Amino acid sequence: MIKRLLKVSTNTITSAAVIVASFSILSRGVGFIRDRILAGAFGASDALDIYFTAFRVPDLFYQLLVVGALSASFIPLFTKYYSKKQYDDAWFLTSNLLNIIAIGFGALSIFGAIFAPALVPLIAPGFTPEKQMAVATLTRVMLISQVFLSVSMVFGSALQGARHFLLYSLAPIFYNIGIILGAVVLVPLLGLIGLAWGVVLGGFMHFAIQGIGVYSLGYKYKPVFNFKSPDVKYTLKHMPPRVLGLAVNQVNFLAMTVIASLLATGSVTMLQFAYNLNFFPIGVFAVSYAIAVFPTLCEQAEQEDQDAFVRSFSTTVRQMMLFIAPATVIFILLRAQIVRVVVGAGAFDWPATILTADTLGWFVVSLFAQSIVFILVRAFFAKDDTMTPFLGGLIAAAINVIAALSLSKIYGVIGLGMAYSISAIVQMVLLWTLLRRKTKTLDERKIAKSFAILFAAAAFCALATQGMKSVVVRFISLDTFLGVLAQGLIAGSVGFAVFVSAAFLLKSPEMYEFLRGLKRRFWKRVKPEEQIVTNLTS
Repeated sequence: MIKRLLKVSTNTITSAAVIVASFSILSRGVGFIRDRILAGAFGASDALDIYFTAFRVPDLFYQLLVVGALSASFIPLFTKYYSKKQYDDAWFLTSNLLNIIAIGFGALSIFGAIFAPALVPLIAPGFTPEKQMAVATLTRVMLISQVFLSVSMVFGSALQGARHFLLYSLAPIFYNIGIILGAVVLVPLLGLIGLAWGVVLGGFMHFAIQGIGVYSLGYKYKPVFNFKSPDVKYTLKHMPPRVLGLAVNQVNFLAMTVIASLLATGSVTMLQFAYNLNFFPIGVFAVSYAIAVFPTLCEQAEQEDQDAFVRSFSTTVRQMMLFIAPATVIFILLRAQIVRVVVGAGAFDWPATILTADTLGWFVVSLFAQSIVFILVRAFFAKDDTMTPFLGGLIAAAINVIAALSLSKIYGVIGLGMAYSISAIVQMVLLWTLLRRKTKTLDERKIAKSFAILFAAAAFCALATQGMKSVVVRFISLDTFLGVLAQGLIAGSVGFAVFVSAAFLLKSPEMYEFLRGLKRRFWKRVKPEEQIVTNLTS
């Protein structure tokens, strides 16, 4: 069964992105269920402030050591070996880095567990000593989960390099299910610490599903630990700039958590919920396209095929924006409905809903920039450049912290969303400019034409969505969950339908390609004897 799933075709960027995006939607849906359960049980309270803050140290360690080592160098190396059918070299590299990372992260986790009480006051200075001690306790347990995730990240990177995205895309769903089980089953038995053990369960399930995937591809574990391997030296050589870049991103969000801890109770929770909702379209579309295009960009960069590289970059950005443009409009106009439906339950009251919704609205203003940055960073990595994304991230983080300190004094937690959007737009402009210096062109003329059409269609989407909100409220009461859900679904669906129609009438090339792709896939299903090749990347 697993081998049959692994044979799902991902020969084009679009087909890979469709698989990742489809399961990302499912994963985010499960994540919304998770957030609603947490919000309903605890509200914007000390308990959830403690829970979300406890993630900061484990996430920092994980991003620096694991993601830093793998994202910039492992996938290009693995892709090179696997595409040339040098499977022994690919799997030896996997085992070698797996052992190095497992030992390194294990040692770092022990360090984090020992010194957690000293680290927590640095990231939550506004918390009382009792809240800080609770954060330290949950942090120690969550570090166990990150050990599982560090191994799982190696397996997931191998699956990406082999262009087998299905089980890779399933793993986050199991991770969220573990957290839900922690909230529903373990919290009644163990108290707040049950949430942390739910995270551990989710980490184990994340590891197990991807482990099944790589073993089904032919991987066999080897107890090798060779620091002198050329591939390990290559990875270690490229790791410091990537680690610094990730450190900037982590410190960036960590600084926002620190500032939020100094604001009213519940600010950390509202910030996290707003960011989670903001990340939904990014995770579904931007991350999916970035993951899908990365192996292709690596191959084209290695072959020094500049035209193909630019073409892949341009196509990916334009296809991604086909979805990001309407998502931006719908999330801004329906932000209150979205927050109320996802987390507005039980103890999470209306004032908390409004603050979270307005914070979300300001996050979403820069949705286009946040999304494009994911593609830009992968393009730099493919060109063996990890320093430029670091410098761009460093400048953006500095702007974010300065703006957050200033704006939060005036607007509270909403100011954090404003600051984040300002920094994201600066980061996108900077990275775009620097990548263009390498490639001489990023096909801006075609991208600009595409953007003009998509944003015109998005304007019609906005008018339809706002108008439908006013119509629905005349017939449906918004005093109930179902009423709010109905208003959001109806207004959002009509707005999206208008966007699709407008893009089609305005002759958006991306919309035509997308619709042609759906038609080809439909006819492929109903006429299996015909051999149709779908390639939307040309």
